Amino acid sequence: MRKIIACEFLTLDGVIQNEENDGDGFKHRGWFFGYADEATGAVVQERLAKPVDLLLGRKTFDKFEEYWPTHSNFWPNCMTATKYVASNTRDSSDWQPSIFLSGDLAENVRKLRQTNGPDLHVMGSADMLQTLLRNDLVDGLDLMIFPITLGPDEKNGGGPQIEEDE
Repeated sequence: MRKIIACEFLTLDGVIQNEENDGDGFKHRGWFFGYADEATGAVVQERLAKPVDLLLGRKTFDKFEEYWPTHSNFWPNCMTATKYVASNTRDSSDWQPSIFLSGDLAENVRKLRQTNGPDLHVMGSADMLQTLLRNDLVDGLDLMIFPITLGPDEKNGGGPQIEEDE
């Protein structure tokens, strides 16, 4: 069985939105780049060197599709990895290999886990990740947590809010 690993950069208050998410009035886009250093880069390079397939939400895929084919020298595996894309609005791409999953995401991912192949890495895709977590479909979390907060009203992928006990 293939494992699903969520690989995310996030803040202490759960923000994972990055520069490519410039809509929705998000005022901290690109926050990651101001906090990454050489050590962070080394960890990211190690992560990207693993042979994996990708499980992405459509918005993340759209941005990856636009960026990575012309920057693949930094991440060669992105060109050969199969990109499984959760989408009810797209069904094809020139960036291959790509397979689009429409309909019931949880059921599609359950079936996908049973196929042969490398582990599936989720990157970005905050809304899709919440669905996977709710359905107990994530086998591991590879999180790079940065010691910053961006405020309680910012997008955090719909994750749970932490409340203090009285």
